[in-house]
Amino acid sequence: MEGEFYYPSQDAIAQTYVRDWEALAESARNDLQGFWAERANELFWFKKWDKVLDDSNKPFFQWFTGAKVNIAYNCVDVHLQTFRKNKLALIWEAEDGKSERAFSYYALNREVTRMANIIKSMGVSKGDRVTIYMGRVPEIVFAMLACAKIGAIHSVVFGGFSVDALQGRIADSESKLVITSDGSMQNGKLVELKRIVDESLRHCPTVENVIVVKRTNHDIPMEGGRDHWYHDLCALPIANGKCATEVMDAEDPLFILYTSGSTGKPKAILHTHGGYMVGTYTTLKYVFDINDEDRFWCTADPGWITGHSYLVYGPMLNGATTFMFEGGPAYPYPNRWWQLIERFGVSIFYTAPTAIRALMRFGDAWPNKHDLSSLRLLGSVGEPINPEAWKWFHRVIGKERCPIMDTWWQTETGMFMITPTPVVPLKPGSGTRPFFGQEAEIVDEEGNPVPDEQEGYLVLKNPWPAMMRGIYGDPERYVRTYWNKYPGKYMTGDSARRDKDGYYWIIGRVDDVIKVSGHRLGTAEVESALITHPAVAESAAIGLPHEIKGQAIMCFVQLKPGFGPTEELSEELRKHVATHLGPIARPDEIKFIDKLPKTRSGKIMRRVLKARAQGLPEGDLSTLEE
Repeated sequence: MEGEFYYPSQDAIAQTYVRDWEALAESARNDLQGFWAERANELFWFKKWDKVLDDSNKPFFQWFTGAKVNIAYNCVDVHLQTFRKNKLALIWEAEDGKSERAFSYYALNREVTRMANIIKSMGVSKGDRVTIYMGRVPEIVFAMLACAKIGAIHSVVFGGFSVDALQGRIADSESKLVITSDGSMQNGKLVELKRIVDESLRHCPTVENVIVVKRTNHDIPMEGGRDHWYHDLCALPIANGKCATEVMDAEDPLFILYTSGSTGKPKAILHTHGGYMVGTYTTLKYVFDINDEDRFWCTADPGWITGHSYLVYGPMLNGATTFMFEGGPAYPYPNRWWQLIERFGVSIFYTAPTAIRALMRFGDAWPNKHDLSSLRLLGSVGEPINPEAWKWFHRVIGKERCPIMDTWWQTETGMFMITPTPVVPLKPGSGTRPFFGQEAEIVDEEGNPVPDEQEGYLVLKNPWPAMMRGIYGDPERYVRTYWNKYPGKYMTGDSARRDKDGYYWIIGRVDDVIKVSGHRLGTAEVESALITHPAVAESAAIGLPHEIKGQAIMCFVQLKPGFGPTEELSEELRKHVATHLGPIARPDEIKFIDKLPKTRSGKIMRRVLKARAQGLPEGDLSTLEE
């Protein structure tokens, strides 16, 4: 399997930006700062940097220090001065296919400026936090870019999260404003976004205003003085004047995005204007070889880092046309995505292994009904892709002519870290090699490099521009989580191995994080939700292999006296978790047990539960309490 290479065609090599991978890798290796300075020079700066990389306060690295910039200026304003002014920036289609909207860069500027004026009129200024909680509609893009334009910090919360998850994120960020919509559509069902916001705000005193975009047109309560319809605000004179783009320091915060950790509350990952801009611009340009004729479709929701970097910022920094679809892959039929690729002439398609596996189950007939000849590149993100799914994607969707860019990266990295480019020979299931300027290493528990073909911890050795600048409001947790275990190296939290050809194979999380359909959930979050049910004394959540979702959630529950294990209670607990965390977190199985396996210090031994659930050896039990 690992000796099996898929080679790019000569046509693919002739057209791509990176024709000589080794030469570019070598130049980045020899002069890391020079490499990134050259890429940064392709973008617009109000003032150039004094220093490319400031590593005087490790691990708090800073990039392009002293520079003045704004990522929104590079996403929108710069294109108005070129032929791209009238080029399509964003194409959107509703889930039901009954409405579509398209915006040129000129029209995008109008929408972003209007949104920025409205946000400013709510008393939001540079450095203030704004929570955005919506479905996949164009206004979520306008809101993100508008916040960046005026220097506010956006915190996008996935529209599938429920009350507790939203409330915790609003409270932690101390947001002043929430932007939402009346509802969203998912698989033909209405998601009551505004009602979820209302409930969340009972415990969020910092929020002064709520802007509500009309999407579903159903009746919702509007609180006088606090809630405002977006379409009403758009009609006011204040919305329609000009709005200057704020000049930001390269290290000024751009956004925070919450990601699940192995313990405690989700981590607020902080990214900045300058470095994040250079990293996402460069990686999208080189890995997906993006150019002016392309129509790029990243299927991710903007509530996740993939949506931030490669649905919104990356494509627009490159002046590309980005496509956004409100719905999922198989509603109302399993050909929905293939229909859209054919109809809109999508040339680059970037999605998650979960979706590929789900669509594979429906067979080849559905995609074969459609003309997919517009496609020239495919991509995979969110979790390791198994070779079977890779081959199906390559053969059936790419017709054996579209290379698959299998990308490994994280919310924390902001940009691709291990990835091919179109000229690199591919192995199904491997992310190939680190991106230019990065060095990865596989180490053992003590931090010593392990031999090739041996599994270990994946660490990154070099800083990179789009790296997070910390955990918002918690610098100690940032150092402790990512830099303490292997001093001087960034700990990814993933296990991996490198083969004899130098290709990296990601195996999965080593901490207590479950990846369901590419979405990270902390076991602590699931357990915290379970414990709020009156029947639950204690619980432990684990992730088990699942052929479609990557991992399924299984929970072991110890009941309080007076409660008995029943099928009804099991179903009630599953619903309880979904209500508290969102449908994505609904456990696949609840197993009632008398006692959880713990160490003598009281830590639940999840690896033992995992082994038991899969019928595998339980390993060393010497630390298990009697």
